[in-house]
Amino acid sequence: MDATQIASIVIFVGVMALIVSEKIHRTLAALLGAVIVLVFAVIPGMQIVSFEAAVECIDFNTLGVLVGMMLFVAVIKRSGLFEYMAIKAAKLVKGDPWLIMLALVVITALLSALLDNVTTVLLIGPMTFMICRELHLNPVPFFITQILASNIGGTATLIGDPPNIMIGSAADLAFLDFVIVDGPVVVVILAATLVCFRFLFKKRLVVSQEDMAAVLALDEREAIISKSLFVKSIVMIVVVAVAFSLHGVFHLESAVIALAAAAVMMLIGRQDIEETILGVEWTTIGFFGGLFVVVGAMDATGVINMFAELLVELTRGQELVAILAILVASAVLSAILDNIPFVTAMIPVLLSMQQQGVDVGPLWWALSLGACLGGNGTLIGASANVVLSGISNREGYPLTFRHYLKYGAPLMALSIVIAGIYLVIRFVLV
Repeated sequence: MDATQIASIVIFVGVMALIVSEKIHRTLAALLGAVIVLVFAVIPGMQIVSFEAAVECIDFNTLGVLVGMMLFVAVIKRSGLFEYMAIKAAKLVKGDPWLIMLALVVITALLSALLDNVTTVLLIGPMTFMICRELHLNPVPFFITQILASNIGGTATLIGDPPNIMIGSAADLAFLDFVIVDGPVVVVILAATLVCFRFLFKKRLVVSQEDMAAVLALDEREAIISKSLFVKSIVMIVVVAVAFSLHGVFHLESAVIALAAAAVMMLIGRQDIEETILGVEWTTIGFFGGLFVVVGAMDATGVINMFAELLVELTRGQELVAILAILVASAVLSAILDNIPFVTAMIPVLLSMQQQGVDVGPLWWALSLGACLGGNGTLIGASANVVLSGISNREGYPLTFRHYLKYGAPLMALSIVIAGIYLVIRFVLV
């Protein structure tokens, strides 16, 4: 490796160390890393990436989705829809906190498959907090389960997670292909994860009879602040869900849909735009902006691509080893980096193998499952993780890197084991 590659790795490791240590805010750590990358641009012979190239490293589509859906949710929140849904859900399961958690996990997984995981947690997060506040429960266990469910559910479809969109485009795979191949194992993984949730959190979900009675006595209709905005919110949520499902047909970036939905919602909702903008988690946006530059520096210097090519070279001609190696490597790197740069680097490598006559069909699915499920490994492994932890922190219930790691890493490992067994049975043994 040359000096720039070593420097990009050192900067990334330094940023990760700061995030894990939690000595400073993760957004500040990411932005400091980005600044150091840019400072190297003025050192002769040590330019990691130019300012222009650093800007190109930023995934503005992802940031656009985040900002757009945060604005969208900020307007909907003022209708009382989340409170209405929270009370309705709690009453349907008689105020039982475990059944509430179970219902929210299943809803999160389904919506993540039909929308995308970021949009889903932005919708479910406020509703969850409302329920927990009424039952005097700590919402952190609920948020942890929803992070895991959002990434698992998003794995099942073409539009659920950005890596699947990229893989589908490169490998010419349709929406139904992902449902048929990834769908079955996602159902098994979700079921296994729910069993684990039962053992991990059941004893912590204890509420008094008085609190349960108080929730059952609530009238969900009284939670509606504006009937007009309430109806508009429901209609717009359905429209956005359909638009996300069909965005590939119309060749529209997901950010365009999200920002358009936010603009329409702010227009028809007639809310104060300055107050609405305050609803955006700007620290989350800053974190991703900085991290994109830091990870992009490793991509620009060839570190990620070098690793991807080495991985494929070591497993060439051994289908079983190749499937498992790509699955595990994708999961680990997606947990500590970001799955988008790794998938970007792996796509041309797999296409090159395909041109050489290698059957890369199973490898596409190994890459899909590893990249999407690997996001559950750490608090920064996927966009949904960062967004929901930001909501939790803002409400006064800190969800730290180390606290999440205790649950996320083992459950991610379990999902990868199940995915590995599934891939071997489907593509090697059968």
